[in-house]
Amino acid sequence: RLQKLKEMFVSKFGSAPKFYARAPGRVNLIGEHIDYCGYAVLPMAIEQDILIAVEPVQTQVVQLANTNSSYLDFSTSVNNIQINKTKPQWHNYFLCGLKGIQEHFGLNNPTGMNCLLDGTIPPSSGLSSSSALVCCAGLVTLRANGKTLSKVELAEICTKSERYIGTEGGGMDQSISFLAEEGTAKLIEFSPLRATDVRLPSGATFVIANSCVEMNKAATSHYNIRVMECRLATKLLSKSKGLEWRKMLRLHEVQTKLGVSLEEMLTIVEEVLHPEPYSTEEICKCLGISLEELRSQILSQNMQDVSTFKLYQRAKHVYGEAARVLEFQKICSEAPANALQLLGELMKQSHISCREMYECSCPELDRLVDICLQFGAIGSRLTGAGWGGCTVSMVPTDKLNTFLKNVKKAYYQTDGQRLAVENNSLFATKPGRGALVFVEA
Repeated sequence: RLQKLKEMFVSKFGSAPKFYARAPGRVNLIGEHIDYCGYAVLPMAIEQDILIAVEPVQTQVVQLANTNSSYLDFSTSVNNIQINKTKPQWHNYFLCGLKGIQEHFGLNNPTGMNCLLDGTIPPSSGLSSSSALVCCAGLVTLRANGKTLSKVELAEICTKSERYIGTEGGGMDQSISFLAEEGTAKLIEFSPLRATDVRLPSGATFVIANSCVEMNKAATSHYNIRVMECRLATKLLSKSKGLEWRKMLRLHEVQTKLGVSLEEMLTIVEEVLHPEPYSTEEICKCLGISLEELRSQILSQNMQDVSTFKLYQRAKHVYGEAARVLEFQKICSEAPANALQLLGELMKQSHISCREMYECSCPELDRLVDICLQFGAIGSRLTGAGWGGCTVSMVPTDKLNTFLKNVKKAYYQTDGQRLAVENNSLFATKPGRGALVFVEA
């Protein structure tokens, strides 16, 4: 692959690349939609990745090309980075990483670059192809400008810079992309960012299956509405408990300030919030503020037209899912005889909560989860933002081949469109290594 990339680079730019950067995609085993609420998540890097061949140049221009001809070439001056939020195209994610590093170091005359990108992560599939691209671009810019940062600093910069595209992400994708290590999943905690090894039990393999429904979270509002609903739930819960609600942004902060367990938070949600959707008027009444203040101080620019929010369901999902992450880690470290069954149960509960409380599933994902469970998965759930993308299933290793064959037949071979992409859509994966730069010897 590297040789092929190098040959394409030479024919495109007329000279050889000086170095390469690689950033992996990820699968989140458990802990969906809770990183931006301040809670720990449990992902692992996958073998699929973004690989960029790079040659720093004297001109202050970045030229981007892609080995996939359906992604058009792009070039821009490094001193005038414009990121288009309305129509997120592939090069905008590269520009996010570039801009993040430039701003961090205050680079006045950043180095120009010729870059050729090759990606093996299926796009818009919930395996974090966009964040891998942001991270890879950040790494490329760092190296080309002769700067150094720790992996943690890089992850934090790339998390912030991906928001240039308009997605209010929480940091899981960038963190695992940099902090992953081969052979182990990671418990990733935030504020401060840290990663702890989680040894997965032997006897099971994780399998990713793509529903073939594409979901680009920067191109739809589902994702950002959920972020806002969690923020509003934080404000209402804080106000009801006499906390300084104006300063509170994340559901995790409410738990920390009250000093209670996740189970107790679930009870508080039951007491304070109602299952019916909240109108903007009702939210204003609960907080004792005007509609004008709600719009200017709390709702983000792209949320001004949303008139109802589900707060009870979102808070229930977040506190429940945060508890499942800790339970998953505990089972992995204690490794009881029935560990696989217990982990499988947590994965199933997570999917039900994503489907019913967070409403981020879709009919195809639900069907895929059912098929995976029917053919022998011990646990299965959607992974990534949802509304399309992939499922992750835990399958007994000795049943892997039969499982893959049956799922192919039941989900992919019944549909011409899915059949065309089945080889890249269903695969077993092991915890892979994190982002790195390598130079040709």
